[in-house]
Amino acid sequence: MLTIDSLGSFEVPAGKRLIRAILDDANADQHYSCGGQAKCTTCRVVFTSGEPAKITQAELDLIAAGKFAPQAGERLSCQCTVDGDMSIKLQVPKPPAKQPAIPADDIVPPPVWVAK
Repeated sequence: MLTIDSLGSFEVPAGKRLIRAILDDANADQHYSCGGQAKCTTCRVVFTSGEPAKITQAELDLIAAGKFAPQAGERLSCQCTVDGDMSIKLQVPKPPAKQPAIPADDIVPPPVWVAK
């Protein structure tokens, strides 16, 4: 179950990419300037519960490069999957200047999972 603050709760298939669950299942307005490829950080969410224990190497690389300095519970929705009950708040950064490609069903780049 995916619960989004101020929007409600939504049944989401296990393993679905979080950004796609937000867009498809919750029909929420989630920003993504790079098309969900772990490049821009505009798809940030804050987990209030159920934050995944794993993280992709691509997300860690953004953090290490100083391009993403997450606050407590903050993650990139393009780099997470819905693997259990989770509650999130959407972050609403400045919308992209032009609409990028819709994020793919699978995580891009292909995930290399590591423990958070």
